[in-house]
Amino acid sequence: MDSTTPAGLWDRLTGIQTPPALWLVIVTGLAAMALVAPHPVWRVSRNAVTIAHEGGHGLLALLTGRRLDGIRLHSDTSGVTVSRGKPTGLGMIMTAAAGYTAPSLLGLGGAALLSSHRITLLLWAATALLLAMLVMIRNAYGALTVVLAGGTFVLVSWLAEAEVQAAFAYAAVWFLLLGGVRPVFELGAKRRHGGAPDSDADQLGRLTHTHPVLWLFLFHAVALCSLIGGARWLLTL
Repeated sequence: MDSTTPAGLWDRLTGIQTPPALWLVIVTGLAAMALVAPHPVWRVSRNAVTIAHEGGHGLLALLTGRRLDGIRLHSDTSGVTVSRGKPTGLGMIMTAAAGYTAPSLLGLGGAALLSSHRITLLLWAATALLLAMLVMIRNAYGALTVVLAGGTFVLVSWLAEAEVQAAFAYAAVWFLLLGGVRPVFELGAKRRHGGAPDSDADQLGRLTHTHPVLWLFLFHAVALCSLIGGARWLLTL
């Protein structure tokens, strides 16, 4: 079937692809670790986690009925998402909680797709999410970062061989699962040294009249449980 026709595109999107060999899954996991563990590399690769982090804030803001004014991504790998609406309540709490949990949950969702051998669906879904986020970016660096990320997914999904697509998809999911863990530990270290007084955990503490450490614990739980569950799916354990 012609993959350029609507029927062909739908068949390609919903079809099942051949899963890679276990050794390739392990190698892509090690490659993702190499992007997360060394600090000099992490200073650059963390941009991808920031995209997921701020995208999580933006998505939950929209889903809870808030008005999303825009998202900014900065070269120091920080970001900010601005939304309008009631400053308290469940919508604001869910929006604030979505940032640190988004990379890990996206990785877990990606692992679920890969475990069902839907590599193309994963690549196209990621492209669609990045395109939707691009509309809300409000600064040049942020737009460039999202365009480069989205362009990479487009090129791989359309031009690369099936084996390359599989390796890229598995590496991306491993990166989200592993990359979702490190920022939570970094946040905890900053708070122990008196830094990040307006972090998501501190904002959530004020919103819910609880100690920020409880929210930090939740972030840790989501990140680590997603990593364990996602790894089991990827490794078919």
